[in-house]
Amino acid sequence: MNLKPSFFDRRAGARILHDDLQADNKLATELISYLPSLASRPIVIVCIGTDRSTGDSLGPLVGTLLEEKKVPSFYVYGTLDDPIHAVNLADKLKEINEKHYHPFIIGIDACLGRFKSVGFIQLEDGPVKPGAGVNKELPEVGELHITGIVNVSGFMEFFVLQNTRLSLVLKMAKTIANGIYMAAIHYPRKPAWTEFNWAVDQDRTREHTN
Repeated sequence: MNLKPSFFDRRAGARILHDDLQADNKLATELISYLPSLASRPIVIVCIGTDRSTGDSLGPLVGTLLEEKKVPSFYVYGTLDDPIHAVNLADKLKEINEKHYHPFIIGIDACLGRFKSVGFIQLEDGPVKPGAGVNKELPEVGELHITGIVNVSGFMEFFVLQNTRLSLVLKMAKTIANGIYMAAIHYPRKPAWTEFNWAVDQDRTREHTN
């Protein structure tokens, strides 16, 4: 895997065509450049979406593929069997923050864009805003986010998501999952005692409050 300095503008983020032969390599390289330099914070991947909408299934597909790969170092939430969507998003974020001490969260979600941008994967600093494309007010997710432009925005977005080609979404999900997996392999593993001590502290806190 190529870990040379990024050839993207760091502030502008990365923009990668999903079927580029080096797409997963480029995504992994960019992702590592954004992660905390010390492995003291747990890296949590939050895959947002639902399998009830083809276009919106990108996130759960990524989560399922990562779960199958048994991705090292990173924690993955949001799969086809246990999706994170508009109804449970706030509760899931609360659960994640209770379970992991000071997590570095990466949000994964589908989005709509211009016609010539369809098929591109974007990695950007800051949180993803789920539901923005269909005018829903939902909690923002992550310190970093990866989105896949699955279809065209501008008119009847909900209908457009419902009628997005699964073939494209699956290809994009595979590229994103491969990139994250490659990044996880090369990223320093978090010491096990950090999560263990956090769990112990939580148990002690519960004992004192009960």
